[in-house]
Amino acid sequence: MGYAALAYHSLSIGLGKLELNQEAISQDLDVAWEVLAEPIQTVMRRYGVQGAYEKLKDVTRGRSVRPEDLHALIRSLDIPQPERDRLLALTPATYLGKAIELARRA
Repeated sequence: MGYAALAYHSLSIGLGKLELNQEAISQDLDVAWEVLAEPIQTVMRRYGVQGAYEKLKDVTRGRSVRPEDLHALIRSLDIPQPERDRLLALTPATYLGKAIELARRA
């Protein structure tokens, strides 16, 4: 039990010394457009877009996801204009999904 307490204490001290490299995180996130597949698919399903998963898979599977490709898909969807505008305004950096809710549960 004593060794475990010492290990946890040492871990806590070590973690306290870590610093985030905000610039590197931002750069990684800026090119991770695939994170927007979730909100796009959710909206597609909400409005009954047929083949939502397959349409999104065609744009995202097996290659780098580019904003132009996602925007072309969004513009082609038969969804209300306010939803289309909201999706077009999303970026990987602005999309939070359920992150806030999950963080509060932790």
